[in-house]
Amino acid sequence: MSRLALRFCAWSEHWFPDAWVFSVTAVLVVAAAAALNGAAPTAVAKAFGDGYWTLIPFTLQMCYVLVGGHVVASSPPARRLIEALARRPTTGPGAIGMVAIVTMLLSLIHWALGLVLGGLLVKALGRRRDLPMDYRAASAAAYLGLGAVWALGLSSSAAQLQANPASMSRELLAITGVIPFTQTIFLWQSLLMTAILVVLSTLIAVKSAPAPAQARTATMLGVDCALAAEDRAPASRPGERPERSPVLNLALFALGALWLYGEFAGKGAIGAITSLNTYNFLFIMLGLLLQWSPRRFLDSVYEAVPSTAGIMIQFPLYAGIAMMLTAAKAPDGSTIASHLSTFFASIATRDSFPVVIGAYSAVLGFFVPSGGGKWLIEAPYVMQAANDLQAHLGWAVQIYNAAEALPNLINPLFMLPLLGIVGLRTRDIVGYTFLQFLFHTPVVLFLLWILGLTLTYVPPQIPQ
Repeated sequence: MSRLALRFCAWSEHWFPDAWVFSVTAVLVVAAAAALNGAAPTAVAKAFGDGYWTLIPFTLQMCYVLVGGHVVASSPPARRLIEALARRPTTGPGAIGMVAIVTMLLSLIHWALGLVLGGLLVKALGRRRDLPMDYRAASAAAYLGLGAVWALGLSSSAAQLQANPASMSRELLAITGVIPFTQTIFLWQSLLMTAILVVLSTLIAVKSAPAPAQARTATMLGVDCALAAEDRAPASRPGERPERSPVLNLALFALGALWLYGEFAGKGAIGAITSLNTYNFLFIMLGLLLQWSPRRFLDSVYEAVPSTAGIMIQFPLYAGIAMMLTAAKAPDGSTIASHLSTFFASIATRDSFPVVIGAYSAVLGFFVPSGGGKWLIEAPYVMQAANDLQAHLGWAVQIYNAAEALPNLINPLFMLPLLGIVGLRTRDIVGYTFLQFLFHTPVVLFLLWILGLTLTYVPPQIPQ
């Protein structure tokens, strides 16, 4: 199985272009499909241009998700916690199991926090000369948050978008209405599925870990896990003193904390955290406090910003695609979205809807590897099909969330930030994540189907 996964990884590295190429190709394919449907070329171009900037607030919000998670995970207190955790395991498989659990639980709170902290935990374990841990398997375990459960947690792009009317386009809002967290990630069905996936992923990670005699440690792989030296030099110029003092960070944190108190007191925990702005603000303020000085905080932000490039340049393309799907109309008034929703409604029933859409979303996710961006493409016709079949709209979002994570296990795009931390290549860990993929796919589709049978349709709630 591992040899097969490594061959697959080698093939994908050789043949697969950057995700930007897939995004542009998707734009051109949808534009051509809209024209073939009968829409005038000018109408297609207008829909693309009008849609391109419609989701800039959501794009920036997703960038802040990544920055906020990185700032918190790279803070000195987080590093001390990592070192304390790294001292606990006594066996290689035990260490790998711990990495898997920690990463997945953190990813349910914040996907970037889980990814960054998981990678740093693997490096801390790699520094232990007395621990015969396979460094490749541990690094793969650190990716399980993003590859298994992140989209079922608080930073789910689809759930966050659907709970925030200001982040949605008018066309999507008319189809889905506002869907609160209580109807998506906090459904008992979703919580049960999440628990099952955490247990399953951990068991696979532990059972697939090489025995001590076969384990390849960080030293054997030539990976340097030493801690980077911290700049402790005193300020040499008066202008540097405010940067190294905690005064500004503490004052700004106090102001932000007062606002957060008002939000949580007035709206309750679930109501406050539903707002993507509040969610991001919470992590930025926490990062200010944990990083302590402005210099540390800014250095951490600078480290995180390059990772947002793909989000910033690709999300507007997805917004343009979504507008072409819904607004580029043929003379009879039909759109690509209406045809797709009719197609899915015709081949699926209310009971089979989770399996059909889940399988479709997983396949599409390999070519459009962006949770939020892909939802912008799928949501118009998937949610319209859910309405037509009277399937639970919140569960339709969770179908997407659970299935969307599956291709992450074999698509190298989101592995890149982790690989940069642990110092490995894609081919080093894909053998283990591919094994997870083989187990996850049938389990996820089964859970989506069986748990979906317990839910009933609720019409869209359109805000006035």
